[in-house]
Amino acid sequence: MNWGRSVKRAGGLCLLALACASIGSRPGSLIARQARTTRDGVFANAQATRGAALYETKCAACHGGRLEGSVGPELAGAGFLGVWGGQALSNLFDKIDKTMPADAPGTLSRVQVAEIVANMLRANQFPGGDADLGVDQAALKQISLPSSLNRPAPAAAPGQGPSFPATGNMNQVMRGILFPSSNVLFDVQTQDPGGRPKPGARADAPTTTSRYGDVYEPWAVVDAAAISLAEVGPLLMAPGRRCENGKPVPIDRADWQQWVRELTEVGRAAYKASQTRNAQTVSDVTNQVADACANCHRVYRDTATAAARCTPP
Repeated sequence: MNWGRSVKRAGGLCLLALACASIGSRPGSLIARQARTTRDGVFANAQATRGAALYETKCAACHGGRLEGSVGPELAGAGFLGVWGGQALSNLFDKIDKTMPADAPGTLSRVQVAEIVANMLRANQFPGGDADLGVDQAALKQISLPSSLNRPAPAAAPGQGPSFPATGNMNQVMRGILFPSSNVLFDVQTQDPGGRPKPGARADAPTTTSRYGDVYEPWAVVDAAAISLAEVGPLLMAPGRRCENGKPVPIDRADWQQWVRELTEVGRAAYKASQTRNAQTVSDVTNQVADACANCHRVYRDTATAAARCTPP
């Protein structure tokens, strides 16, 4: 802090000392808001014990009785810290507060969320302290989860562009890109894009999605869907991406690499077919799209339980 040249005389120094003393004694002061890590005893052990009981009823069915992961990702250990290490504790708190439990999101109070987070911190061998973990957003942002696994990305080699870490899990990539794009292509089997109404925005539509849902010419939408499949390879091979259950995407396995290549090749074939503007030609390619998806699904998705997904055979 730059106090300028105003503090020169003894009286000024005394006033400065009094000001510092008063700041340090006030709740919510700058000193109280200094950044901490979860190694600094940010929760109370009694709070973590309450959180363990809550976890058993609200979380264990998906994340395992020992936080080891099941249908949902692990919440203790290297996998957990590999995802959340280096982030503010507020991010983890908000994730639980807004999206958990998966079958009833938003039903936990913020106090309950804090108790569950305290249980998770203790399970990850962070020490307890004298006071409960609070629920204030600003205070939670000042606490970070350390992790030696969370290393900065290496600098790009000369002539190479920057690298981009994976953000979503595999299920989110599938839902956001592959599922809707594949369905656009499958729709051609029953509806000729050339016979659809002319495109245009609907000014009276209540949402942006419905207003602009048909703004592009129907064949252009098919083109874009095919290109999405053709270009998705780097996303499916991104280092560090995990499946919904927290397991790493098996990008080092030969079968996964083969099926990613097949999918991108099918995407290029679908785009080539779309350029003919012939619905039957595109419909013929959709059989290859279905096969490319099914090859991977049979091994990595269609398992006995969701917890076993992404597990090599």
